[in-house]
Amino acid sequence: MITKIVSKNFEIPDSHLIDVALANGRYSSLKSVFEKEPQELIDIIKQSGLRGKGGGGAATGNKWQIVSDWDGVKYVVVNADESEPGTFKDRRILSLDPHLLIEGIIATCYAVSSNISYIYVRGEYEEFSDVLQGAIDEAYEKNFLGVGAKYRVDITIHRGAGAYICGEKSALLESLEGNRGHPRLKPHSPEPEFYFNEPTLVNNVETIASVPFIIENGADAYRAYGTEKSPGTLLFGISGNVNKPGVYEAEFGISMLEFIEKVGGGVKKGKKLKAVIPGGASTPILPYEMLKDARLDYENLSALGSALGTGGMIVLGEDASMVKALKNLLRFYHHESCGQCTPCREGTSWSDKILDRFVAKKATTEDLEILKSVSNSMNGKTICVFAPAASGVIDGFLKHFEAEFLECIV
Repeated sequence: MITKIVSKNFEIPDSHLIDVALANGRYSSLKSVFEKEPQELIDIIKQSGLRGKGGGGAATGNKWQIVSDWDGVKYVVVNADESEPGTFKDRRILSLDPHLLIEGIIATCYAVSSNISYIYVRGEYEEFSDVLQGAIDEAYEKNFLGVGAKYRVDITIHRGAGAYICGEKSALLESLEGNRGHPRLKPHSPEPEFYFNEPTLVNNVETIASVPFIIENGADAYRAYGTEKSPGTLLFGISGNVNKPGVYEAEFGISMLEFIEKVGGGVKKGKKLKAVIPGGASTPILPYEMLKDARLDYENLSALGSALGTGGMIVLGEDASMVKALKNLLRFYHHESCGQCTPCREGTSWSDKILDRFVAKKATTEDLEILKSVSNSMNGKTICVFAPAASGVIDGFLKHFEAEFLECIV
């Protein structure tokens, strides 16, 4: 069930050091990279079906093409602002195989004709960003980066201040420019993101780290894993009431229940499984009854009314209180709203305070109706998807576990 592509070197001692990395295949894809024209690389990524692994699942090759087609100075920005509860996969790459990420950045920059890359790292990831900086320094010394490289790429780490909203790519770029991390309005037609008005590609850490395997082995080798519409693998995180929490790489399309049982070791203390939040805190919860045919790919989980997101499964056992679980999530959303949009700023605050009354078992029927109304007011009425995500979380809990909320009404 475990398939190692991105995680191949994770268990090798000192895999973050360049000599160990070189001995275990890192930077070997660059020979294939520089034998090809940039457009050939983009075409290979398109053919591979590689999708963004930061939560959205957008076609990576199409994003590369849009940036490639624009003129001027171009930037490649790597989104390492991994801040969603239940998601902790990218830090494994940063700390255990940072040279894989650097190798992927070089290939990506070459493909879209960029010479400058920024890695925007979550503020709390000081330990991991220090390891990454050490790897970047080594790559400069070995002439994989900088003026001595065959294709010049310069990489700079930028540490954020710990705002979850800066994981949204346009808010990330605002922060990178020195502004408050507020998401931007989205264009009506396809175009790249912009950093200081220059075309910019923003990709997640794991997305970029998947590039070397594809370039070196070909699109078909990557498509040999996963499903037709969700090809390849993902670093799945599993946490909560499980015996073996952690990060495990597997191909898309495997059974969720089988993954929880065989890889995660099942629910703690032999308890029954009650529900799963499939892809990080922003994906709607699914009760056990709906998981029989649940598979870990974008299309299947969407059909079930949730989303794959980042693949960060949060497992809840039979003793879990759905009221307290929702309160915990809404406290996070309330704290992390950037406040730019009124429905989000007020809605996350209001819903968080309403949940206090449910937790205290002092809620009223009116509170339940207001909670539903607030959720509706946040969905589709803001600049970014933060408020709709919070709305989806609320709706999921109330749809599947409303009985537990009714028990808290006086």
